[in-house]
Amino acid sequence: MPNLIYLSREKNKSSPHHFKAGALNALLRVSGIMTNAPIILTLDCDMYSNDPSTPQRALCYFLDQTLWPKLAYVQFPQRFHGLNEVDIYASEIKGLFHTNPVGMDGLRGPNYVGTGCFFRRRAFFGCPSSFEQPEIPELFPDHVVNKPIQAHEISRQAHYVASCNYEDESTWGSKMGFRYGSLVEDYYTGYRLQCEGWKSIFCSPKRPAFLGDIPISLYEVVSQNKRWSVGLLEVAFSKYSPLTFGVRSMGFVMAHCYAHYAFWPIWSIPITLYAFIPQLTLLNGVTIFPKVSDPWFFLYVFMFLGAYGQDCLVFTSHQGTFRRWWSDQRMWMIRGLSSYLFGTIEYLTKHLGISTQGFNVTSKVVDDDQGKRYHQGVFEFGVVSPMFVTLATASIINLVAFLTSIAQIFKGDQSLDGLFIQMFIAGFVVINCLPIYEGMVLRSDKGRMPTKVTIFSTFLASILYMPFAFLLRNV
Repeated sequence: MPNLIYLSREKNKSSPHHFKAGALNALLRVSGIMTNAPIILTLDCDMYSNDPSTPQRALCYFLDQTLWPKLAYVQFPQRFHGLNEVDIYASEIKGLFHTNPVGMDGLRGPNYVGTGCFFRRRAFFGCPSSFEQPEIPELFPDHVVNKPIQAHEISRQAHYVASCNYEDESTWGSKMGFRYGSLVEDYYTGYRLQCEGWKSIFCSPKRPAFLGDIPISLYEVVSQNKRWSVGLLEVAFSKYSPLTFGVRSMGFVMAHCYAHYAFWPIWSIPITLYAFIPQLTLLNGVTIFPKVSDPWFFLYVFMFLGAYGQDCLVFTSHQGTFRRWWSDQRMWMIRGLSSYLFGTIEYLTKHLGISTQGFNVTSKVVDDDQGKRYHQGVFEFGVVSPMFVTLATASIINLVAFLTSIAQIFKGDQSLDGLFIQMFIAGFVVINCLPIYEGMVLRSDKGRMPTKVTIFSTFLASILYMPFAFLLRNV
């Protein structure tokens, strides 16, 4: 049986611990002292092996002499058990874990997603053509351990390399090991390794190699995505930005694969604008889009049908269903008004020197009632959060705008020809917000939208309406 070693690394306020990346580097060094195995598996604590042949699959790639010189890691897709029928929180994240890696596999390989990945130890010590020398010879990738794990010398060295100040004045986190500088250490590490010339492989067998748990409350989902957003922006606007450093290091196409992720949170800008501006102008009877009779109208029809049609086609072609795709596109809008928006704000305030919330671990522990609601396809709100305020405010404004415009058209005060696009946007948002309306009005369980959020969002919606009514009164 393999040895199971639990590592509790030393921490001290005088030495930054670098969160998960720091923990992985401590594990990398301790495992080097104890066994120094050439292949390393990283696996989150909430995931387990689902296929005993997985290591053999990975070794097939590592033993291929045509791939070996530059192969850094073999990435398996993240898959989860316990998803409800329609995956209401889009936890599969098909684009990130299934679709995009297939395309990247034809270039330098997929990005590292933080779990379910077999690494070659040598990849953490410099690029394929040059070696970054660690501080002690026992950490060299080709060092052979000739003492048992129980030996006193092994234990002493393991404690030494796990100490909180071991990395002081070293290149750990910059040139060696998992990279520091971003909350998304997995994305950043894979990106930096490929910039150095390493390649990766995407292995997606029919039987899931690993299965994991998922957060089943909306707050935990958007909080996790907010943390990712902050980390991605830290890479996007650093000296290692994919648009500059990435293009020089790995070429235009591969760099833009990483840029696609790095600038994800920027989607909050157009999503937020489209969630409020057309609806607030609609409430004031102001047209901002082409009329149905205008030839430019068909451009908007083409863009909507083209974007959503392609997204649906790609999603369903990777063993997805239409209902899960609908959940996926709805969560994209929800993330835009919550995770992406507040992640962008947190990134900006952090760089302005304003104190913000630190790293949070996503909870996967739930009570029986919460689990029952999830499997029934019912959204779990339950907590007071600023991220829910923006969602509730947008849902209220869209509903009021849609109903008001219908009333105005029936009374003959407005023309459907001029307001159709704005009404369509508001109606489309209303349909996507049905779980939010249910949580605000129709439910009484613990997972409903908190009353404080509903009241404050209603007040905020009224406040937002007033300046638009003043500015557009003479338009």
